[in-house]
Amino acid sequence: MSVRELFELKGKVALVTGGSRGLGLQMAEALGEMGAKVAISARKADELAAAKKQLEARRIETFTVVNDLAKPEEAAKLADAVMAHYGAIDILVNNAGTSWGAPAESHPLEAWNKVLGLNLTAPFLLSQAVANKSFIPRKRGCIVNIASIAGLRAGEGMQTAAYYASKAGLVNLTRALAAEWGRFGVRVNAICPGFFPTKMTAGILPKIEKEVIAATPLHRLGDDEDLMGAVVYLASEASRHVTGQHIVVDGGVTAV
Repeated sequence: MSVRELFELKGKVALVTGGSRGLGLQMAEALGEMGAKVAISARKADELAAAKKQLEARRIETFTVVNDLAKPEEAAKLADAVMAHYGAIDILVNNAGTSWGAPAESHPLEAWNKVLGLNLTAPFLLSQAVANKSFIPRKRGCIVNIASIAGLRAGEGMQTAAYYASKAGLVNLTRALAAEWGRFGVRVNAICPGFFPTKMTAGILPKIEKEVIAATPLHRLGDDEDLMGAVVYLASEASRHVTGQHIVVDGGVTAV
């Protein structure tokens, strides 16, 4: 197999949660460009429709599912919908997430549960559903969890304790699932992005952008192409002997 062939995804089906915009849409586009059929999910039908149009303009076969993974029962429904449409799932990208800013001493329990529910419980439930319905019976599959550098270190003054906890949990969930499901031919890895301009960071990034760039060895923020290579690598045969690992895409922030 040539190096180029190692990265090809022709004939594969990739499910990307939170795939209607931002990092999720970027990764769906990358997987689709390498030949995968794509399924994307999100809560808002209009955003999914716009994303589908964008992907199909690039000749990427796209299936959309309106789905709210904040509700535990929605994970199995999402897996069922994609299985019914495509017949199998080869790649799962757990990207949907949320955050909440509040001092730890007054962080609302409701907000804590919301963040942990979407950022950690939902990836587990969806991974479980997809594994049982497709990966384990077929003895192959790939999961890419979108964690964060917040799962590796805490940032002074950020006041997002639930987010930090959820992303650290997701990094270790990645290791746990990799250890358990390797015997089924299932690989589980994570990507830990640094600061990217997204809807989630829109509230805080303008206030700290100059400081973030100054503290980043490459002196730039992530952009709309910087996760493409990482997700294709982890989803493809190029990383077939890699599991339980995380790739940091942060311009060097965690290196200093």
